[in-house]
Amino acid sequence: MNDVRTYLEQKREEHLDELKQLLAIPSVSALSEHKEDVRKAAAWFVDTLQKAGLEHVEMIETKGHPLVYADWLHAKGKPTVLIYGHYDVQPVDPINLWETPPFEPSIREGKIFARGATDDKGQTFMHIKALEALLKTEGTLPVNVKLIIEGEEEIGSPNLDPFVEQEQNKLQADVLVISDTPMLGKGKPAICTGLRGLCSLQIDVKGTKGDLHSGLYGGAVQNSVHALVQLLDSMRNEKGQVMVEGFYDDVVDASPEERESFARLDHHDDEMKDELGVTELFGEEGFSTLERTWIRPTLEINGIYGGFQGEGVKTVIPSEAHAKITCRLVPDQDPHQIASLIEKHIEGHTPLGVKVTTTRFDTGRPFAASIDHPAIQAAARSYEAIYGEPAVFTRMGGSIPVVETFHRLMKLPIVLMGFGLPSENFHAPNEHFHLENFDKGLVTLCHYWHELANIEEN
Repeated sequence: MNDVRTYLEQKREEHLDELKQLLAIPSVSALSEHKEDVRKAAAWFVDTLQKAGLEHVEMIETKGHPLVYADWLHAKGKPTVLIYGHYDVQPVDPINLWETPPFEPSIREGKIFARGATDDKGQTFMHIKALEALLKTEGTLPVNVKLIIEGEEEIGSPNLDPFVEQEQNKLQADVLVISDTPMLGKGKPAICTGLRGLCSLQIDVKGTKGDLHSGLYGGAVQNSVHALVQLLDSMRNEKGQVMVEGFYDDVVDASPEERESFARLDHHDDEMKDELGVTELFGEEGFSTLERTWIRPTLEINGIYGGFQGEGVKTVIPSEAHAKITCRLVPDQDPHQIASLIEKHIEGHTPLGVKVTTTRFDTGRPFAASIDHPAIQAAARSYEAIYGEPAVFTRMGGSIPVVETFHRLMKLPIVLMGFGLPSENFHAPNEHFHLENFDKGLVTLCHYWHELANIEEN
C-alpha cells in the first residue's frame, strides 16, 4: 500500500485537474437542453476508463441517456465487485446563490466547488483513480471489477431497471459497491445500511375558466390557491404525522437495538439548528431527529405556485394552482401504493368548486441491509485503517433507486461506503467536496479491495 499512497500523492494535482474537466461538463439529465452535455460526460468516462486500464469499455445506448460499462476480470478465484455510480447532476437553480459558477470548478479552503463535486461525479471518479493506482503500482487488481455508470440517477433511473433485468449475466457479481452516501461528519466514516424510497406527484387545481377580478367575484367563487392550500393542509397535522389513510400501514419499525445505536451517535440538534439557520427543528412526534430522517416516512411540499407572481399587487382570483409533493418511504412501503393512497385522499378532500388532477413522477423503493455481511465488515475495517476511527452504521434519508433494483433482481449484498459530508450542499447551490476525504477516500478504496480479496481468510 505504500507504493499506492506514493503514486496517489504524486498524481494528486493531475487527478484534480482531471476532476475539474469532468465537473465542467453541465450534465443535467433533467433538462433537455443539456442532452448533448450528458452524452459528453458519458464519453469522458469512456475515455478515462480506457486510460485507467479497464477493459471492455463501452457506451451503451438506452431510450434516454447512455450507460457506461467497463470491467477487469483477471483475479482468478477472487470476488467480483460491481461498482455503480452516476455522471448526471441536478439543475443548478437558484444560480444567483452560487459564489462561483457551478460548472467552473474552483478550489478554496480545502474544498472543490462545483455541481456534482460530491454527488456523484467526484466519488465515482475516485473509484476509477483507485483502480488505476492499483493497476499502475501493482500491475493487477486484488479483485475482479465491473463498473456501470449511468446518466439518469437524478431523474429516477428510468432506463437502468430494464437494463439490469435484461443484462443480469453481464452484471453478475458477488457484491455491489456504491459511493453516493455521506459520512456521519468530519473524520467520522459511516456505512449506510438503509435508504428511504421515493414517490412524487404534481397536483393541479382548476377552478374558474380564467382569472377573475377579486372585487367583482370575490366571495362568490372558489379561489384555486385557497383550495390547494386547504387540500395540502389536510395531508399532515401539527405533530408532523401524515394524515393520508393507510400511509403507515406497511411501515416496518426499526428494531430497538438499531434505535439505540442511533441514540449513541454524536448528533446534536443545536448544532444542526445553527447549521441550517433555524430556531427549531420539526418532525414527527415521538422520534428523534435521526430517526425522523432515516427510518420514518415523510410527505413534503416541494413547490407551490398559482396566481400573480410579479412585483406589486394584482387583485385577481386565480383560476389555477399547482403543487409538487414528494414522499420519502421506508421498508416495506410501496411507492405506487402510496401514490394511490394520496390520490384517494385528494378525491375525498377536494374542496367544492374546483377540479383536481395529479401526475405521477419519480419513484424508488426503500432498502435496508444487515450490517453482518462480510463485505460490509470489510468496509468498516478499511475505513478504520485509514481514518483511524471506527466506522458507524447509519441509514440515509435520501434515495438511490437502483440500490433496491439490484437487491431485488440480483440478490446482491450492497455496500454503501461514501466519502461526502452531509454539509456539502449536494442538490443545492455551492455544492462542494472536501479534499481531505478525496485523499483519504482513494486510499480507503484501495485498502478495501485488498480486504475484500481476503474476505474468506477473515
